[in-house]
Amino acid sequence: MVGLLTLVLLLPLQYVKSLIWERQELQEKVSNELSEQWGGAVYFYGPILKVPYKVITEAEITDRATKQVTIKRTAETDYAYFFPEELKAKANVTTDKKNRGNYESTVFSSTMNFNGYYPTPDFKGRNIAPENIMWDKATVLIRTGGLKSIKGAVAIKLNGALHAFEPVAKEEGNNAFSSSSLETLPISLVDTVGKRIPFNLDINYDGTQQISIVPIGKLTEATMTSNWPHPDFNGGFLPEKKSITDEGFSASWKVSHLNRAFSQQYFTSLPDLEQYAFSTNFIIPNDQYQQNERAAKYGFLVIGLTFLIFFLIQTISKISIHLFQYGMIGVALIMFYTLLISITEHSSFAFAYLISGIAVVVMISLYSISILKNIKFPAFIAASLTALYTFIYVIIQLENYALLAGSIGLFFILGAVMYASRKIDWGNTAAVTSK
Repeated sequence: MVGLLTLVLLLPLQYVKSLIWERQELQEKVSNELSEQWGGAVYFYGPILKVPYKVITEAEITDRATKQVTIKRTAETDYAYFFPEELKAKANVTTDKKNRGNYESTVFSSTMNFNGYYPTPDFKGRNIAPENIMWDKATVLIRTGGLKSIKGAVAIKLNGALHAFEPVAKEEGNNAFSSSSLETLPISLVDTVGKRIPFNLDINYDGTQQISIVPIGKLTEATMTSNWPHPDFNGGFLPEKKSITDEGFSASWKVSHLNRAFSQQYFTSLPDLEQYAFSTNFIIPNDQYQQNERAAKYGFLVIGLTFLIFFLIQTISKISIHLFQYGMIGVALIMFYTLLISITEHSSFAFAYLISGIAVVVMISLYSISILKNIKFPAFIAASLTALYTFIYVIIQLENYALLAGSIGLFFILGAVMYASRKIDWGNTAAVTSK
């Protein structure tokens, strides 16, 4: 019956888990709303040199009456895209937490600088006549995750002259992107033919969650510094060097064109290279709802071990404990999780865990005194529950060693139960319990 009661208590425990998931969804909804208002994830793909050229096509037209053949020539404009020979990126990110009611989300402000140079655009092997290249109508293009995140004007210093960017409507067809675009007005490159073209670009973003940069340089070197102590590096490339402290982090990347499978120039269409971007996530590790969910996952263990302790005490001491009393103890154990999540929303998880644990341990200990009619066994129960809640808290705080610590702890708990029950005469116990 005690075992059956343990299974029945899984129903309210599952309800508690559903409550945690509901609150977590509200947290994500608030985070998404803040992202829309403050600025979303930052994605930077550029700057890209865009040079138009004319494509001449010829068509034979035959006059039906005279059978005379004439050649009609039409000219269409196409575009060539050239990536930098060298791209150096520096990003300084300042993070903050925004609160709305009981929920919070991480936001950041970033100042980013990109500099380097383009090689002379190479049209060799494309059968494009030099006179068809429109050097005086070149532009610089940037793909980005969202124009709303950009703060202030954006301009690029190209070959010593400053050129402002303007937003561009999303393109269709082969050049369609989910991201937005910025492009300069036409720039004359007539005087730069045969020379490399240096550039320098500053851009500022307000964003949330993530910064991603596509390493389009033949050699890309990037550094990022921030006051955020919990970065998560992922994407196409991990940083070569990183330093993470409680005050923040610094990281650096170095990516060669040999490390990724795309070219330095494209004609007609520009590929989507988001899969090659290296990213930094500004996450809240093991946040309050994740910690509550992890704590609730150990609910079955807490209920089972607590009932086992009472059952062993009942067996050893021959004190009868009614099934209703087991039920009250089980409900008190379930109340720990509702207290935990409600207090966590108004304070830290550690403080909520401490208050909830003390409340439940004291309640069950006082209830045990009335059941067991002495102090020795309730004191043992209080010590056992305190040790169990402490053990679970340590596991929740661990990330890389949670499974290892949990497995070792459960092994020792099993050993302690086996040792405590080694001399019990289960035949007499069954008879006494039945009686």
